[in-house]
Amino acid sequence: MATATLKINNRSVSLPTGLFINGEYRKAQAGKTFPSENPATGEEIVQVQEGQAEDVDEAVRLARKVFRSKEWTDFGAMNRAKCMHKLADLMEEHFEDLLAIEMIDTGKTRTQAANLDLPGSIGTIRYFAGWCDKIYGQSNFGINGVFGYTKKEAVGVCGQIIPWNFPLLIFTWKIAPAFCCGNTMVIKSAETTPLVALKMCELIDKAGFPKGTINLVSGYGKTVGAAIAMHMDIDKVAFTGSTATGRSNMKAAASSNLKKVTLELGGKSPNIIFPDADIERAVEWSVWGIHMNYGQTCHAGTRIYVHEDIYDNFLSAYTKALKAIQVGDQFGENDQGPHNSKAQYDKIMGYIKQGQDEGATLHLGGQAVDSKQKGYFIQPTIFTDVKLDMKIMKDEIFCPVVSVAKFNTEEEVIELANDTTYGLAAGIFTKDYERAVRVTGALKAGTTLVNLFNFVNWSMPFGGYKESGIGRECGEAALENYTETKTVYMNMGMAAPPVGPSRG
Repeated sequence: MATATLKINNRSVSLPTGLFINGEYRKAQAGKTFPSENPATGEEIVQVQEGQAEDVDEAVRLARKVFRSKEWTDFGAMNRAKCMHKLADLMEEHFEDLLAIEMIDTGKTRTQAANLDLPGSIGTIRYFAGWCDKIYGQSNFGINGVFGYTKKEAVGVCGQIIPWNFPLLIFTWKIAPAFCCGNTMVIKSAETTPLVALKMCELIDKAGFPKGTINLVSGYGKTVGAAIAMHMDIDKVAFTGSTATGRSNMKAAASSNLKKVTLELGGKSPNIIFPDADIERAVEWSVWGIHMNYGQTCHAGTRIYVHEDIYDNFLSAYTKALKAIQVGDQFGENDQGPHNSKAQYDKIMGYIKQGQDEGATLHLGGQAVDSKQKGYFIQPTIFTDVKLDMKIMKDEIFCPVVSVAKFNTEEEVIELANDTTYGLAAGIFTKDYERAVRVTGALKAGTTLVNLFNFVNWSMPFGGYKESGIGRECGEAALENYTETKTVYMNMGMAAPPVGPSRG
């Protein structure tokens, strides 16, 4: 199968371009390819093989064959851990290649990718490698005449659908717990960011993962994604992306074989600044809260509620900090690169216009950034004078567009914060830790943060309430997604219950 040599910021990087099935790169059966483009220029980087439903069928067939094999059963937990640690070693060895691929395909700056995405991905692999031999059941000696115990068994063949905003990080969030628990999998990368998954499969093969345990079918959601969600021989599907597509995947699972489903979906996360907050710290973390990955993250702090007593001071300092952000080519000395695609760019600009049309005040930004390139650059944007029913206050925009509003009382702001269909994250800034415990308890969100924002760690659960999803990524909680619990009863002398009429 062909391997392309990419010239990325004066670095030559080899990249396989085929579907990765049963440990080898293959051409798609239909013979189609599709382009990946550099969002800074709109120009094509490379063509990769475009999978279809028949390629998913082949990958699932082989993944099922491996899962049922004695060789996989005998491979065991310690060998799975060794493979995962070896993969993490290879990721460190090929750090610069992975970094270059991630930057050109997504538009991330080096600061973002090198300090967050890659270390987080390597940490995730090593963390779950440590769990491989620690997935235990329970025993029960409290039943008269019977010994009971439970065991955790792998679910089977897992379908995993990866988003475009964190194509490397969430790739590892998906494969690490699944492989750790002894599953095999078929993965679909996002059609706008397919490249780093292709490179990762090359490293997976070098790390000694048994062939067929991890398979990658690149392609589009309407073909490959739909085929995974509907497949009758996939036992579990994990999806990260929009709430609308999450609903579609859940419907597909229900109408096919009732496969297990986990969904990590959208958010419209509130960020609350109380009057006793350290303003400097609140500004710094609120900038990170909206600007991490340029707002292209589901737990971004897009609704900032500031107590009326400090509103003017906060807004002035916050505006100054966002205004200082330098937007430009991701390989240059810039703080923010391009947004990921033309479709995403057009969506963002549409929301900015709609916010103005609905009467919100465009306090900062809201314009495309002049650039010598033809990419998708947008200024960090602040709206004020916002109302609850405005689209910019309700919808996930997925960019550094933030709405700033006043509040008066704790009770009021809790109600405002929870007035959303989402429930992924929520943050507060205060020096009062009694208030911190009280308010985080009242916020309806899967992750709550005190005096920081947009922070996650592979060792802690991540997921949401309400329309932000089902299940949890990361931490021990993720293992529940990839195991079934089997109960075993063993007779230790219990007599069978009588049947029929009793006899005197």
